[in-house]
Amino acid sequence: MKICEIFTSIQGESTFAGRPCIFIRLSGCNLRCGYCDTKYSYDEGVEMGPGDILGRVASAGVRLVEITGGEPLLQGEETNSLVSELLDRGYEVLVETNGSVSIGELDKRATVILDMKTPCSGMSHQMEMTNLGLIKSTDEVKFVICSREDYEWSKKIISHYGLEGRCEVLFSPAFGMLQPRELAEWIIEDRLHVRLNVQLHKYIFDPGERGV
Repeated sequence: MKICEIFTSIQGESTFAGRPCIFIRLSGCNLRCGYCDTKYSYDEGVEMGPGDILGRVASAGVRLVEITGGEPLLQGEETNSLVSELLDRGYEVLVETNGSVSIGELDKRATVILDMKTPCSGMSHQMEMTNLGLIKSTDEVKFVICSREDYEWSKKIISHYGLEGRCEVLFSPAFGMLQPRELAEWIIEDRLHVRLNVQLHKYIFDPGERGV
């Protein structure tokens, strides 16, 4: 597998925020979101075998593992096999995906964090919308909100696909583009049943720092 980086930090997003987590960032991405903060993962990386990856995870001494990217599902069966092997070894596994590749082949024991691309990302037309029919109650759907337009679009998606009550829904203000308070006020005003999701790691560490 082509691996961009493996590091241990505090989980900064999702309902798992605040917990120690080991991140396996896979190389390569098929999207080019305007607000992307991991552009280095497009091309950087080294080939690693499953044994080396599992060894790095074991040595970290952390039971929560996130497989992310880039877009981890582009590596297909290799990613699926790694997810299943980690689960078999008793790890909690999160798979963060950009929403453009089917999640249908992933091990159902994993928690999917599906990042639905909003209009301001420039990539909303690339979404694999059938994924929203495959979401489990233990999965999470995240919307990165850059503007009021993104907010209203996201509300329509939630309603159309009946996400409310089916899974955890996260609204994340795009860092440096929308103030968390402004998004919080919109959510409160609409009494929207979503979770405000700030990127906690960017408040703990330097926003441009890698490996955190």
